[in-house]
Amino acid sequence: MDLNTITEVVRRPPDRPGADWREGDAWLAGGTWLFSAEQPDLRRLVDLTSLRWAPLVPSDKGLEIGATCTIRDLYAFTPPADWTAGPLIATSCEAFLSSFKVWNAATVGGNICMSLPAGPMITMAVALEARYELWAPDGTTRTVDALDFVTGDHRNTLTPGELLRRVEIPAHALRKHATHRRFTLTRLGRSTVFLIGTRTPGRSDLMLTVTAGTTRPVRMVFDTLPDAPTLQQSIDVIPTDVWFDDPNGTPAHRRHLTKHYAEEIRRELSAGGTP
Repeated sequence: MDLNTITEVVRRPPDRPGADWREGDAWLAGGTWLFSAEQPDLRRLVDLTSLRWAPLVPSDKGLEIGATCTIRDLYAFTPPADWTAGPLIATSCEAFLSSFKVWNAATVGGNICMSLPAGPMITMAVALEARYELWAPDGTTRTVDALDFVTGDHRNTLTPGELLRRVEIPAHALRKHATHRRFTLTRLGRSTVFLIGTRTPGRSDLMLTVTAGTTRPVRMVFDTLPDAPTLQQSIDVIPTDVWFDDPNGTPAHRRHLTKHYAEEIRRELSAGGTP
């Protein structure tokens, strides 16, 4: 879509952009959402792709994902063999409801900052215990837990002019045992619920991440594997207003699916698969 209110595009911002941020500005990365709808309040776009941030930096500490990394490049990444939770990266990419054009242009940071319930990069980041590095216009930097970043449907903790610079996934999370469950109304549809469970090797703990069915990510952490009733009760205490309601599912439907798939995840990650 043509954005006929835009009067300027900053093609080569400084390495630390944001100092001259003003009302009516927007950060431009993939632009797959930005150019899909009218943006009557915008006057200027600041192109982040020209900064050429490294898309993927694996190390002994884990994986650093640049905010402008495309979904295409993330999907093509081959995790080290000892990152047993590494396949969750490709699984999350495959959860996108997108055309090949979006797949090749959409960015990890853009999906996270859109903060939609079904954002699969949000699911991946929370399940893998990521932290986000945020840059403010005044030059300061802060780091937030991925779990705390999204606060509701299309809402997050970003302040005006602040941007997501990188996603940092720790190595210990990438070395966990992991499994997932996802439900859609159609084969290639938007996620109605998307759950990921992880367990530390050599331990009987469980971390369950619930997304898509809720307006913000929900994380449940158990030091020891819970029995079925305890897990179900933990889901029951999710506040009513946190369950998402749209044409892909009612809150009651999403709660039912979450409880069903959570039990499957619990059984799969339990030692010997005992109930």
